Order: sequence, then C-alpha cells, then structure tokens
Amino acid sequence: MKLLAVRRLLRIQRVVIRYQLDDLLFNLPLPFWASLLRYALPWRWLPRKASTLSRGARLRLALEELGPIFIKFGQVLSTRRDLLPLDIADELAKLQDQVPPFDPAKAQALIEAQLGAKVEEVFARFDALPLASASVAQVHAAQLKSGEEVVVKVIRPGLEPVIAQDIAWLFLLAKLAERASADARRLHPVEVVSDYEKTIYDELDLLREAANASQLRRNFDGSPLLYVPQVYWDLCRPKVLVMERIYGIQVTDLATLADQRTDMKKLAERGVEIFFTQVFRDSFFHADMHPGNIFVSTRTPWDPQYIAIDCGIIGSLTAEDQDYLARNLIAFFKRDYRRVAQLHIDSGWVPAETKINDFEAAIRTVCEPIFEKPLKDISFGQVLLRLFQTARRFNMEVQPQLVLLQKTLLNIEGLGRQLYPDLDLWSTAQPFLERWMRERISPLHLLRNLQLQAEQVPHLSQIARETLERLNQQPTNSSPTPTASHQWPARLLGAALIGGAASQGLLLSLIAWPSWLMLAGGLYLVLRR
Repeated sequence: MKLLAVRRLLRIQRVVIRYQLDDLLFNLPLPFWASLLRYALPWRWLPRKASTLSRGARLRLALEELGPIFIKFGQVLSTRRDLLPLDIADELAKLQDQVPPFDPAKAQALIEAQLGAKVEEVFARFDALPLASASVAQVHAAQLKSGEEVVVKVIRPGLEPVIAQDIAWLFLLAKLAERASADARRLHPVEVVSDYEKTIYDELDLLREAANASQLRRNFDGSPLLYVPQVYWDLCRPKVLVMERIYGIQVTDLATLADQRTDMKKLAERGVEIFFTQVFRDSFFHADMHPGNIFVSTRTPWDPQYIAIDCGIIGSLTAEDQDYLARNLIAFFKRDYRRVAQLHIDSGWVPAETKINDFEAAIRTVCEPIFEKPLKDISFGQVLLRLFQTARRFNMEVQPQLVLLQKTLLNIEGLGRQLYPDLDLWSTAQPFLERWMRERISPLHLLRNLQLQAEQVPHLSQIARETLERLNQQPTNSSPTPTASHQWPARLLGAALIGGAASQGLLLSLIAWPSWLMLAGGLYLVLRR
C-alpha cells in the first residue's frame, strides 16, 4: 500500500473519531460479530463527551473536512432521499462545493498545454484571477482576438489519483457496510458509490460538458424560456472549455430581481415549463439545476428568460419511461392509485409478481394525507419521492434516470416557490402533460413511429436470414426423423423471433406493431406441428 494511501486512511480515521461517526455506525442493528468491533477500537476505551450536534450535521462537517471529493459525494448522496433519512439528506444538501483556487500560473500552464499555444496567442485578454473555483475546475475570464467575451474553464491538476484513491476507500466502506448491516444493504451503498464514480469522472471530461451545452442550446434555440451560452469548439479540449460569458442576475438574488421589476410569477412558471419541456419534449434535461448554475437575463424583466450554465450532468428518459411517468403523474393527481400501481408493474419498475392490491393500498396509505392540503401547497417533488419510497418496499429497482429527475424537480420546485410562494406547480404542469399525451397518440406522431419501426424491418429480416444460414451450416451428430429435422430450425427461428419481440418491447399501442407481428410469427413457428 502506498504511503499516500496510508496517510489518507489515517486522516479519514481522525475525522471519524472527531465527529463520532463510529457511534452512528454502532447505533445501527448490526450482526453480533460486527457489534463486537466497538470494543476493539482503542479510542472507544477512553471517556468522551456526547456530541451536541445532530447526526446529519456531524456527517456534513466530516465530509467538508475530508475535502472536495467527499463533499461532492455528500452532494450526490443528498439527492437520494428515497434511500436516506430525511434529517441526514437535509443536512447533506447544505454542503457547499467551494474550495480555494489553485495557482493561476498552473492554470495558465494547463490551458497552454491543452491548446498547444500561449494564452497571449489565443486571447486578447486573459484574467489570471479566477472568477470562480470549485472542487473539479476553476473558471477564468478572457476575451478572444475577435472581441467576444468568454470564460475559460480548466480542470484542477492531479485530480485523477486523488479521486481513484478516495473512490477506492468509499467502495471499501460501502462493501463493509453492506456485509455488516441489513439496513445498509437496503440503502445500496455500493451502487451509490458506483453512480458517484461515473458522475465524477464524467465531470473531468469537458468535451462531454461542451457537447451537452451545445445540444441544450440547440434544443432552446430562439426560445424566450431559456438561453444557453455558445461553446467555442475550436478552443475546447478534454481539460479546457471555452464558452460565451453571460451577464445576468443570480436566480436567488431576489432583491435585484425585484429592483428591475421582474415578473416573478411568470419567472417561476417558466422554470416549471422549462423542466417539463426538457423531460418530455427533448428527453434531455439539465440535471444540476442548483441556484449557482441558473441566472436571469436583464433584458426583458416583464418577459423573463433563464440562463443555464454548467451542463456537466445531463439526464434522459426512454420513450417508455416518459410515457409511464406522464401517466403516473396524471393518475396520481386524479387519485387513481390502482392505475399508478398497474403502471409501476407494467413498466417493470417493480416485479411482475407484485400483488397489485397490496401495492395499491400502500400507495393510498402514503399519499392520501398529501391531498388534504391545498393543491398549491403540495410538493410535486415530494410526491415523486413518496411514490419511489413506497415502491422500494415492493422491491422497486433503483432507476438512475428517475433519481436524477426527482433531484432536478425538487430543485426547480424549491426555486420556483422561493421566487413565487403561491406557485401551483400542478396547474402549470397538468396542461403540458395532457397536451403531450394527446400529441403522443396523434395520427402524425403514430405515422412517424410507424416509419421508424418500418426502418427496422430490413435489419430484422437480415438477422432471420443469417440465423437460418447458420442453422443450415451446423453439422448434426444424430440422424433425427425427417419430420423433426425439418421442424427444429423453424422452431429455433420462432424462438429467436419471440426473443426479438420481447427485446423490442410489447407496448399496448400502434407504434409497437412490428413487435407483435414478430411475436405472432414466432409463436406460429414454435407451436405448429
């Protein structure tokens, strides 16, 4: 084991002792052998004062002291309200990803190494003092030779080995927790760390962020709802991103927004509209919509426009997930719990053998109290959260795309109600969802889907022909009866068609006609005599 790794482990141990995190662990229902470990830890032999801090605050402070990688892990963990106790999730949501900037000379050297030229050759002006600094990157202002004002984002040096080391320790702790506690296994700590590993490494690739920003800009090109700054692709590299500098008011600066007489009701409603447009029209949504990444344009305060930056984390849904999610939300607000339960089963989010009556009763028990409140006081994000929590009791598999969606919705909804406390999110969302559902079954949409499905027919035919050719070329070790020798290739082809139909998805709609045709043909070939 490397000396650096040992030093890191000792530092983690010191922080655990300082914030008495071991008490949190031993308060869990552990197996007998694991609970005996408390007597093997030397620092527990000494008397120590009980902490006056809550368990959430102790965990938050410990993560802050352990540094940027653990801070970001805590931020990711805070979005898993379907898994964590709410008091801990609320504390972790307070984590601030703010770290001192690194040496500007190093930043400039990294930028020059990535661009293959001196900053003086690329920029008319480059500000050495950073505009902002976070755990993964920092941002400098600059001006292009052609006069455009830009920002230059550069990845911190030497992050990869630190991340790899910290991730390794997080995996070790997660595996130990899973082995020691049934409650910990319910929280899927290894899966949470794995999701975090993917997120943090994705954020190290600025070309990915540039591509996300370009796509989001194209989706809202010319829209009065949202503006996304332009990316200067010629100057983008894996560790350097150059994009248009924006000037706006931070969305949480309510005083300045009020001074310019911003229409706050419209601003809040537009935030909701942007969210649903990204999720249902584009299936491409900005999944890191915290206040630091959202600004408001100063140009037309009576018709306010949002500005979004930092597109490092993007979520998307399949067409099937979109459809089931929209139907779930509509059924939920109509209090049709039977429909909600059936949709969860049909979508595969919960096992097919789930008893629908029990599931319906559980959803009703959890959700009926929510509707005792006025509609404007109902939290849409909390509705999704309670729905997922209930479904997890029925072995709902973790859906990463839905976790991102829930996190984004909670951010948007909280922000909207901060801007306009009387925001009725459902009255804003319902017309959008119902219009989207109508468009899904419109003749034009069905025709478009038929065309897409038809394009797959030659490919499926090619697969069937290749399968038959392979079957004909296989030598036979026995001499079956003539009838059987003629039937087994057809039955094998039938089984392949049934498998292909299942993989395509058997939806109860016209758009799935090729899948049903494959299923019928496969059943005929398998069952015929």
